[in-house]
Amino acid sequence: MSSAPQGVHEARQELGGRLRALRQAAGVDGRTLAGRLGWPPSKVSKIQLGRQSPTERDIREWSAACGEPQAADELLILLRDLDHRYAAWRRQLRQGHATVQRAWAEAEAAARTIRLFESGCVPGLLQTAEYAAGIFQRNSRLHGSRPDTQAAVAARLARQQILYNPGPKRWHFVITESALLYGAATPPVMRTQIDRLVSATTLPALRLGIIPLRRRMPVSPAQSFCMLDDDQVVLEIFTAELRLGLPDEVAVYRKAFDMLAAEAWYGDDARRLLAAAAESWV
Repeated sequence: MSSAPQGVHEARQELGGRLRALRQAAGVDGRTLAGRLGWPPSKVSKIQLGRQSPTERDIREWSAACGEPQAADELLILLRDLDHRYAAWRRQLRQGHATVQRAWAEAEAAARTIRLFESGCVPGLLQTAEYAAGIFQRNSRLHGSRPDTQAAVAARLARQQILYNPGPKRWHFVITESALLYGAATPPVMRTQIDRLVSATTLPALRLGIIPLRRRMPVSPAQSFCMLDDDQVVLEIFTAELRLGLPDEVAVYRKAFDMLAAEAWYGDDARRLLAAAAESWV
């Protein structure tokens, strides 16, 4: 797994690099390609260097001019990914945390299978109201965002109803034992929150695994992430929400998730870990 996901600039450079490689493989120099396309040579140069984003039409025409029209399909995925890859929290939180929760509810409703790995806190879909309030208050202080804690908690709890709806939707959550030991709330709230997780282990559509402390990890759990089907990976960092949609990126995160999930404890074993974590909050 890469140490840091790409931002918009890096993704634009990657797209430009792939277009340049396509041109070079065709044995065409930049000026010749520009002539074929009826573009100024500077446009070819800017696109290749990541200084200008091509349009969908640009990519299709570029690929065809290089004799590889089928190459446009993957390049278009990367282009569309540019628009969704980086959503700064400052922009997202202008209307408050509740709006972000409602956007997540829409994404979860559209997915059939959701896989989530969390190393720092309890997943939002399994949080109690008191625990969620502490998380939102903490994030508001960090980002200086509008403190709409009550509305945000209500929106998060509304999201959770999807776990109880009948249907084919499936969830697989893996969290580290350390996430249960971080002080995201007061001891009474933490005990209640962990008891909520015990109940969650019995939900028919949810598979909840806990990775014990001192377990030899197959990959470094550098970042928490959520997979929506096998189409998109969402990561939250301090400054932004990152959405990765390229097939090779998604495949790496799916492999990492499966490796982490293989080290988790489930069922009665998970409940024993949860009970021990609850007892530690005295």
